[in-house]
Amino acid sequence: MTVYSMTGFASATAAPAAHAQDSTSSRTAVTVELRSVNGRFFDLALRLPDELRSLEPALREAVAAQVRRGKVELRVVLQRDAESGFALPAPEHLNRLARLEANVQAWLPQARGLSVHEVLQWSRPAAADEDLHGVALRAARESAQALGEARAREGARLVDAMNERVQQLRALAQQAEPLVPALVQRQQQRFIERWNEALATAGGSDAESPRDRALSEAAAFALRIDVAEELARLASHLDEIQRLLAAGGEIGKRLDFLIQELHREANTLGSKSATLELTNIAVDMKVLIEQLREQVQNIE
Repeated sequence: MTVYSMTGFASATAAPAAHAQDSTSSRTAVTVELRSVNGRFFDLALRLPDELRSLEPALREAVAAQVRRGKVELRVVLQRDAESGFALPAPEHLNRLARLEANVQAWLPQARGLSVHEVLQWSRPAAADEDLHGVALRAARESAQALGEARAREGARLVDAMNERVQQLRALAQQAEPLVPALVQRQQQRFIERWNEALATAGGSDAESPRDRALSEAAAFALRIDVAEELARLASHLDEIQRLLAAGGEIGKRLDFLIQELHREANTLGSKSATLELTNIAVDMKVLIEQLREQVQNIE
């Protein structure tokens, strides 16, 4: 399956078919623009002209077919033929509107009269509205499909970037793995030397007891700084991240959880650090994990 980014832009324009452009049908082209950014849920905001308010459910359905998560803005722009404009209203429509306006103002003297724009809107033939709605829906579906394709292309780039960060984290983990045994061995030798010095100063004769005590202290130190479990869990989380990226689909929330787990392991690794090398590795890991987190925020 494909991995989709939540960031994208698409635009599509549709116009009535040439054979449908007669005196009673709409000659208005419709442009639909879609912009999407990251968000926790699917959130669609519509900016529609008054003529297309009734299309809101159909437009939501068209966008939801391509987008599962993210904040999306849909904007519709009408481009009317300058020569045709609105069709001339029929006299019977004008007479009916005049009677209705007179009746309303008889009951409500303060009511405002109809504007020219309102008269033209109320006088539009039903066929013209149906034609305009069909054109708008066609443009919306084309734009939604283009947005899905744009989000897929951006998602592929995010997958490549994340896989690169995962490989860098694996390399850092491999660098950290041999540091702890070497440090424990050095610390063990240091403990033995200190206990031997203390024994020589005290003038004691039993060397085995100080040696055993030194080895015990070294073992306790090794337990405190052991990061084998953290490195194993980190490798497991990286394996799962790569598996999700290969599987695709709606993986953003799962990846977000795994990034939190990676942060936890890197923090523990830093807190157990007993050498400057291990501290630097932990810091580099945190930088890479933060970069992963920023990329995951844009994945659907």
